[in-house]
Amino acid sequence: MFFKTKAGKEKIITLYNQKLKDLHIEYSDKIVETTFGASNIIITGDIKNPPLVLIHGTGGCAPQILDSFPNISSKYCVYAIDVLAQPTKSAENRLDMKSLDYGKWLIEIIKKLKLTEVTLVGFSFGGFISLKTLEFNERYIKKVFLIAPVYIVNGNPFLGLFKMFMPLKKFIKTNDKQYIKKVMDVLFSEYDDFAFAYMSTTFQNCNMDFSPLPIISKKSAKNITTPLTIIAAEKDIMFPGRKMIKRAKRIFPSLNEIILLENSKHVPNNKDFKIIEDLILRN
Repeated sequence: MFFKTKAGKEKIITLYNQKLKDLHIEYSDKIVETTFGASNIIITGDIKNPPLVLIHGTGGCAPQILDSFPNISSKYCVYAIDVLAQPTKSAENRLDMKSLDYGKWLIEIIKKLKLTEVTLVGFSFGGFISLKTLEFNERYIKKVFLIAPVYIVNGNPFLGLFKMFMPLKKFIKTNDKQYIKKVMDVLFSEYDDFAFAYMSTTFQNCNMDFSPLPIISKKSAKNITTPLTIIAAEKDIMFPGRKMIKRAKRIFPSLNEIILLENSKHVPNNKDFKIIEDLILRN
């Protein structure tokens, strides 16, 4: 099970609901039953607008990623998806990262929502899901924006171990907030009280997956024809920006645009998210 206890899950869902309420948006939520488990989706914006599917990263949730793009629903109907086996309202089933299951899952949702010509926006692990989707079936996807995505390059494992995973393990063991603060200082360009509370509660109450992250093969990347925009973060120790750009240019024939967020850590700050949002709205 993903949640360690029922009480832990309730704490996370309480924070989730508070964040959703604090967005002050008109929305509907929908559960889509899939082969891989029930998937919760928050829908906001005019249904007549083009569809945009928004996917959050590890340890995040749909309301949190919506908060990063407050104006995106002005031109799109936004479908913010709660990823499986994350601190969300979707099922707790963890899919095999080496297979195409995450792509199959997302295409199943898109088909059940009857969406076509989808703009896909994936942050971090959401970028991994986006690329898996393109590997599996590109037919429903018009264009893709990948923000500090998993699956193109990995950072130095020793740096990750000392700066992130050791403090994280200490936090899980002791619940001493100084350790989670160290992790967040490495990951986030800036963070608010909600991000701190959500991450702290998640790592204390969830069984997180710490297995090695795969990398897309050159062969698979060459087969992708959907226009890609990649937004890389210069100071991202997990997926270093310059290293990512170098490999992306080499392996993706459909690469449309690349942006390097200078001085940004893995999670961009509000100013950088605004730059990304403007870029998506312009396109």
